[in-house]
Amino acid sequence: MKEQKVKISEMVRHNPVFLFLFLLCIGTSIGFQGWRTLFNNFAIEEVGLNGFNIGAIQSLREIPGFLSLAVVFLLLFIQEKRLIIISCTFLALGVILTGFLPSFTGLLMTTFIMSLGFHYFETTNQSITLQNFSQKESPFVLANLKSVVAFSNIFAGGLIFILSNHLNYSTNYTILGLIVLLFIITAFIKTPRNCSPIPQNKNIVLKKKYWLFYVLNFLSGARRQIFVVFAVLLMVEKYNFTIAQVSVLFILNNIIAIFTNPIIARLINNFGEKTTLRIEYSALAIIFFSYAYFDSPIIAASLYIFDHIFFNFSIGIRTYFQKHADPKDIAPSMAAGFTINHIAAVILPFIGGMVWLINWRIPFIAAVVLCFISLGFIQFMKPYKSCENIPMKNIKKTKTF
Repeated sequence: MKEQKVKISEMVRHNPVFLFLFLLCIGTSIGFQGWRTLFNNFAIEEVGLNGFNIGAIQSLREIPGFLSLAVVFLLLFIQEKRLIIISCTFLALGVILTGFLPSFTGLLMTTFIMSLGFHYFETTNQSITLQNFSQKESPFVLANLKSVVAFSNIFAGGLIFILSNHLNYSTNYTILGLIVLLFIITAFIKTPRNCSPIPQNKNIVLKKKYWLFYVLNFLSGARRQIFVVFAVLLMVEKYNFTIAQVSVLFILNNIIAIFTNPIIARLINNFGEKTTLRIEYSALAIIFFSYAYFDSPIIAASLYIFDHIFFNFSIGIRTYFQKHADPKDIAPSMAAGFTINHIAAVILPFIGGMVWLINWRIPFIAAVVLCFISLGFIQFMKPYKSCENIPMKNIKKTKTF
């Protein structure tokens, strides 16, 4: 099958919905990444918090993801294209206020506001994408938006590196928030006439026929938390990685993601979600096992990079859902999937932290088990071939971004 390659500039020119999402992805990525980069230093140096305080704030940060089902109720009163703008505005507001409320209570409040905006943006972003792009377009759109996020993260890191040496924390946070607002205003001006071509179900949708989508989302969230929390902890605690070394790994991850995400999209279109997810889960099982049993900082750093690449294969869960779901169920189902994905985010760090004290290998072995369970569940995926005949209406075949 001939590969279809998509250039971001072509999508921007030919589809106003993509341009809308493109602008919002840049803004929110810069705001969230900038907030995250400054947070630990700000919390310790400026506010004087300890590890328990920071842990409590980070746990609170995941609660809005767990409450993503509320998006369904908000859609009763607000159009989805307006809700995504409001969500991004909350993120910008939370980032700006962070520097002006240097206390534990203040950080709890600003973190919740920022996180509420970020998680509701992610939910509506996925929903709008699946509603407006065909089954062949959506893998490319999801992958290229991930590349946009990666590029924006690199920009945010570089901006913080420059500004942090000359400006205080409150000024840094204000600049980041204002940049987000600039992109929000531009996106608002470019808002498409209709972001929901098919009227969406305004009730909570939990259907038996979507059970596999729910299960795979939960397992994905569980594995993701083990990677996010314990992979970095391993490198810092066991191998004594410095902030600079971890930052370099993060930059490398984002640079690589810019180029690998379009390849993932082509894998999905050429070989299907089942094969793509089989590659992901098999590779991640090997990676998590290697975390536990290969005693080398170089190997750990390499695994961290490969880990990040293969986790991006998870867009196959959403594109598989798009092919088998009722179109009117996309918005409420994305909210349900996001909530289910974050169940693990609320409970796993706490449980994993306890078993880490017993033996640091246990969380990684648990992740291996989760990978094999996921491999078992994808055997229930049903084949879907009709998307091969759907034309890419708004996107020309050009070179990959």
